[in-house]
Amino acid sequence: MKKLLFLLDTDPLPNTFDIVVAYDAGVDHVTPLAGVTPANVGKLVEGVVFTRPPASKKFSALFVTGSNMADGEALLKAVRRQFFGNFRVSVMLDSNGSNTTAAAAIAQLARDLPLAGKRAVILAGTGPVGQRAAVMLAREGAEVVLASRAIDRANAACRAMNERFKTSLTPAATPDAAAVSACLTGAQIVMTTGAAGIELLPQDLWANHPTLEAVLDSNATPPLGVAGIEMQDRGTVRHGKRCYGALGFGGLKLALQRHCVMQLFERNDLILDAPEVLAEAVALLGSTAPRDDA
Repeated sequence: MKKLLFLLDTDPLPNTFDIVVAYDAGVDHVTPLAGVTPANVGKLVEGVVFTRPPASKKFSALFVTGSNMADGEALLKAVRRQFFGNFRVSVMLDSNGSNTTAAAAIAQLARDLPLAGKRAVILAGTGPVGQRAAVMLAREGAEVVLASRAIDRANAACRAMNERFKTSLTPAATPDAAAVSACLTGAQIVMTTGAAGIELLPQDLWANHPTLEAVLDSNATPPLGVAGIEMQDRGTVRHGKRCYGALGFGGLKLALQRHCVMQLFERNDLILDAPEVLAEAVALLGSTAPRDDA
């Protein structure tokens, strides 16, 4: 029976990236649906869960995407409300590539550096990738500060993630370099997840920092979010810190997304969100043991 994947996109136009990755993963047919909302998703879900017999429901799956994390969260919640008994299919949330990008970065970091007990700061962390990276770090035992230029945005993001995942993220305001420097006091990990082409962390704020052990940047468009690292860095040691650029974990992100998509067709009751996607990333990477070449 053919594997059918329905992309539920919260944006006005379907995400072509997710379509290509789904086909590369081995899906037989991908149906992109744009402008999907909690109000109109009901009929779409019904059409998927009622059509195939119980043993064949696993060959249909849903993928929630779009640029806005809050919209994706609301859509996933609405989708799950439509399920009952065995009338369900597997579904994955990856708005703006947030879960797979964050999971690839954190899994790569966890392989090289123990995370439990570390203080981690996410700069420009209120976007989809930042929120998910913060959650994943927290669930791995790190003390996480989610920072934004505006404290109200940081507060809102922390409230949403803490409520959803039972974490204890701490909000912080970093409107200027002095605030960033203060926020990094005592931190071992810093990650930038801001908009493309905006430098968030000057080299002089991290290169000689006394406690930092790892620096990560999710931006692949120059200028990078972190000055002084390279996009291809994958645990590269610079100034005594392990550095990770967007392309350094980008290959794992793509492999992880393909892997997760195919996992949807193994059963009909799988829900893939931040914790589950991180677990898949760790398994795909093969080991979380720290490297011995520090």
